[in-house]
Amino acid sequence: MKILVIHGPNLNLLGKREPHIYGVLTLEEINQLIIKKAAEHNIQVRIVQYSSEGDIIDEIHEAKNWAKGIVINAGAYSHYSYAIRDAISAVELPTVEVHISNTFAREEFRHKSVISPVVNGVIVGLGAYGYLYAIDYLAKIAKA
Repeated sequence: MKILVIHGPNLNLLGKREPHIYGVLTLEEINQLIIKKAAEHNIQVRIVQYSSEGDIIDEIHEAKNWAKGIVINAGAYSHYSYAIRDAISAVELPTVEVHISNTFAREEFRHKSVISPVVNGVIVGLGAYGYLYAIDYLAKIAKA
């Protein structure tokens, strides 16, 4: 089984950017946790980070050809990118939306995600663990 993990804009700054909100783990450290968790389920992962909306959309489209699921933290795009929402909907792959911080405990504009209605589930506020739980979920539904 293969899955795509997408990190959106500003996530390349993890560990440095507002650690009181996003934690102290770097993106590379989170990626290593993801790789380890995926290996427990015999899953191959492709992990990407893009700041550009178009690059994220291209990855989602390409995933239709090879992936069995997607884990996406679209960052701020979650709140307004109908293009990413439509791409997720179009490829019809099981998808889990992840947010490191509790978006509901933050600014009001972060309380709504336009992506959430087209994904299988949303994991919010559990830090890097959210990615790991998303992989567990995709592994379980693949076996169902």
